[in-house]
Amino acid sequence: MSDISSIDMSQNILVIAGPTASGKSAIAMDIAQKCKSVIINADSMQVYSDLRILTARPNKQDMKSMPHALYGTIDGSRRCNVRLWLELASREVEKARMQQKLPILVGGTGLYLNAARYGISQIPKVSEEIHNKAISLHRDIGARSFKELLKKYDSETASRLAEGDSQRLIRAMEVYWQTNKPISYWQSYPLTGAISGNFIQVAHLPPRQYVYNSINQRIHRMIEEGAFHEVGTLVARRLDPTLPVMKAIGVRQIAAYLKSESQLNAVIDSIAQDTRRYAKRQFTWFKNNFISEITINEKYSKRFISEIFALIPR
Repeated sequence: MSDISSIDMSQNILVIAGPTASGKSAIAMDIAQKCKSVIINADSMQVYSDLRILTARPNKQDMKSMPHALYGTIDGSRRCNVRLWLELASREVEKARMQQKLPILVGGTGLYLNAARYGISQIPKVSEEIHNKAISLHRDIGARSFKELLKKYDSETASRLAEGDSQRLIRAMEVYWQTNKPISYWQSYPLTGAISGNFIQVAHLPPRQYVYNSINQRIHRMIEEGAFHEVGTLVARRLDPTLPVMKAIGVRQIAAYLKSESQLNAVIDSIAQDTRRYAKRQFTWFKNNFISEITINEKYSKRFISEIFALIPR
């Protein structure tokens, strides 16, 4: 392995990306053990404090042994969007640089990773009142009618989004109400807010069957570690069901089981199916939208570490 002590910590940002259950965290941990680093979360669900087990955050031992950031830092009653995440991640990258540590962004949320490298559209902030109004309208009139209404204001976005994409439909509506302009107008402006530095991007895309098997094993491990109690505690908070944390894979299924509305085997099968579908979408996104210096298309092993380190400029 080439000398890692000469790595430029002031400019380089290492990105480890891939679908859920692919083994990204193991890669980051192995790198951090050989090079002073801070592992920064780039997963949209692992930011929430309420679901450590169900979102497969790094275990307590790993969190204690290596510096981690943005894992479980936001309460489930709040909404973490890409703008907020980018602000927080930018601060963590700067902290790492001040401490002469390599920032490692790890996650499977492509929107976050692209925002870090390229920036985001400067859409004006939407007031809480308008945001809640859009959510209430969507709930009251239903997805189909909501989408039809959006067509009157923003036909381009409405025609592009599916009825089931409630989060983006609501976002488009609230932006129009707030600014009197369609969201596509704001998205046409140059992106801003990207994290400065030299990005070295690693895509970990092992065989799908390996990922699917890992998903099945992980679900059983989550149950053993207390996922049902974790979801029960979350449900007892009676949070707004439209909040992102309430839409995490597994919350709906486990909540139904806790109300005796579903059988255990059905819960496990449903969570596994939803997670496989999510992983499939991630595979597609990373193959089509993620530019990487190296792509690992097999199960991760430590022999890849030297290859990754060789990519990082000194």
